[in-house]
Parts: sequence; C-alpha cells; structure tokens
Amino acid sequence: MSAALRTEGLGKAFTLHLQGGVRIPVLGGVDLAVHAGECVALWGPSGAGKSTLMRCLYGNYGAGGGRILLRHRNGELDLATATPQQVIEARRETMGYVSQFLRVIPRVATRDIVAEPLITRGMAREDAAARATDLLHRLNLPDRLHGLPPATFSGGEQQRVNLARGFAPHYPVLLLDEPTASLDAANRAVVIGLIRQAKAEGSAIIGIFHDTEVREAVADRLYDVLPQQDAA
Repeated sequence: MSAALRTEGLGKAFTLHLQGGVRIPVLGGVDLAVHAGECVALWGPSGAGKSTLMRCLYGNYGAGGGRILLRHRNGELDLATATPQQVIEARRETMGYVSQFLRVIPRVATRDIVAEPLITRGMAREDAAARATDLLHRLNLPDRLHGLPPATFSGGEQQRVNLARGFAPHYPVLLLDEPTASLDAANRAVVIGLIRQAKAEGSAIIGIFHDTEVREAVADRLYDVLPQQDAA
C-alpha cells in the first residue's frame, strides 16, 4: 500500500527581501513517508527545519522544490503544486494539523470550535456537538468552559481545545507540532492515549515531540531533519 503522505526531494528556502534578497536554505532533498497506522517523529537540533517541514506538509509554506504527495480521495494529490481550493479540500477531508497555538474566530464557543470541522465534513450538528463534548471531557476541560470562547483560557486549556479540534474528525493524516508543550502530566497521558487510538484506527501521524516520554510512547520511528548546511 502506498504511503498516506510522502515527500520526494522536498526543498524550502526563505528570501529576505529587506536584506538585499539574501536566500536562507532550510530544507533540502527531504524524502519522507508515513503509512496508515504509524507515527513518525521528526528529529533534529533546534533550527534544523522541523516546524518548517510541518508547515510545508500542511501547505502553509509553499515548497521550493520537490513533491508532497497526499493519498486523497481515490488518488494522490501533490500539495506542492495543488491549487488553493484543492489544499482546502484536502484539509477538510484528509489532513489535520495541531499546532502549538490555538487560532480561532473570537467569541465562538469552545464546543463549537471543536465541532466545526465535523460539521463541515457532513456530520449532523447534534452528533458533532456530542463528539466535541466527549473529547473536551476526555481532555479534562470542565463543562463550565464548553460554552465560552477560549480567548481568556490558560495556555494549557487552549492547547486542549486545539487537540480536541484536531482529533475530533479522525483524519487519515494528522500533523502534530509539540502537542503536549503546555500540558501537565495527566493531560500528556491523555494525549498519548489519543495518539495511540488514532494509530489503531489507521491514522498516519507525523509529529514533533520535544517531550521524550511522549515521543518514546507514541513514535514508531524517527526521521532526522538535517540542518541544510549538513544535508546531502
């Protein structure tokens, strides 16, 4: 079976237009593949380009070269050359992303934030709200917060909302960028359980895990992201 997500010769560089057009290479020749039911942890020193790679995979950054092939619908979609509409469709149906920060529309209730991606995929509003509530409970977010917008929540509470929203739709591919960075030990254990469950249900997961305990608990293998000056 083909990989759920793979890259071929992926490269990325940034051009500093306000600094005379200086070009800073970040990624070069990245060949990465993740299959259904496995978790690959990105590994490398700070500044190697791990977060840049994640943002390229999700389409937040355009690729400088190579291909990003996502198993989508009945074929493969090259996210490096996909149209904005195709990227939006892939995000709605196939690939989720949990970043370190919660970015949502102000004044929208927490339960609705978590339920929204389910509704856009066709789930009935009542069922989506029930799944959202179940996940928020699992992540130890009390009922009194479910109807409130998360703008005033603590960093850990916001991250739990972020996680509930990311895990709710059962995406075939899920990207996790330091998902436990703001969490206490009890909630880190919950996230480990969510990742293991997602793998068992067939999700392909790529993650950045600076927490050694979490990484060792969920990752099937590591992928070294080399600083560009050291890359072949």
